[in-house]
Amino acid sequence: MRPFPMGRLRVSAAAALVTGLVSSGAGAQMPPLSPAKGACPATVGAARRPQPATPTPAFAGGVFDQSMGSGENYAVADFRMWIPRDAQTIRAVLVLAPGSNGDGRSQVMDSTWEAFAIEHGLALVGVSLRDKPPIGIFEDYVDVARGSGDALLSAMRNFAAQSGHAELATAPFLLWGMSAGGELNYEMTLWRPERVIAFVVNKGGIYWHALASPEARAVPGIFFAGGMDLDSRIGTIFGLFALNRRGGALWSFSVEPCAGHIVGESQAMAMMFFADMLAARLDGAGTTADGTTKLRTLTESSGLVGNITDFSYHAAGERVNTNVTTAWLPNERIARAWQTIATGKHLTR
Repeated sequence: MRPFPMGRLRVSAAAALVTGLVSSGAGAQMPPLSPAKGACPATVGAARRPQPATPTPAFAGGVFDQSMGSGENYAVADFRMWIPRDAQTIRAVLVLAPGSNGDGRSQVMDSTWEAFAIEHGLALVGVSLRDKPPIGIFEDYVDVARGSGDALLSAMRNFAAQSGHAELATAPFLLWGMSAGGELNYEMTLWRPERVIAFVVNKGGIYWHALASPEARAVPGIFFAGGMDLDSRIGTIFGLFALNRRGGALWSFSVEPCAGHIVGESQAMAMMFFADMLAARLDGAGTTADGTTKLRTLTESSGLVGNITDFSYHAAGERVNTNVTTAWLPNERIARAWQTIATGKHLTR
């Protein structure tokens, strides 16, 4: 397996700052990323790509659309919601965000996500955000504090009125995305941590902010990287993770050694992670004075810590060890899934 040479990074300004901090004293050691040449099967990842979503829902339910006007950092902000038929109360919203300037609205028609939503009492919301021209490699709309985040929150309030489910206006989020979708997730978590149950970063390479607040670091997250992806993406993701993990972030770094810039095994692991975080943070949660959900807080000692070089894990202490970079894992099930992915094996839920 190859260690990643930190000196070859070509990253955005924020990530360059992170990388400098990591390499100059944060005690971070990049884990091994990819197997020896020839060890990865030629078809790796192909079988794990999401199946194309059909134009109509796979399961009975309601479909609603919202289009918001252009804003400071985006030209297009369109959203589609699917809710299961006969749903009495929506517990949370699973946001599905696509890659760069893509249209993720059809993802709410995906049978895998719909079945997951039915099982856990969720609404699905597919995102379509697009930059103003000229469109480059740095997505402006990812910087959610400049307008695109408010577009999503406004859409949720409109969906609440449109569907008759008032709880949607303030329902907490699970944030799924690939590439720029994962970037959006990270920025949403930093911007509105009180609204996020859990999130994933998934092989995206451009971020607008580096150091997260204590509140955002308390939101459980998984940072997925593909061992065969661009060095700049891998280094950026690891830098963000390592800097904030040193500050006690309840985050893990998960390498798919044979994956390039693909979904790979990340969706299967994210579904396990989301299910467990719903139980850990939403079940038994209280409400604030204005009726919004007050998510339960997890701590370092409530989970496990994983060694990111040999993928062993053990019980966590009261505080994070700031002299070595570890992955925080919420429970044994997620720890075993993390090991499975790290060793290049196929993950089954």
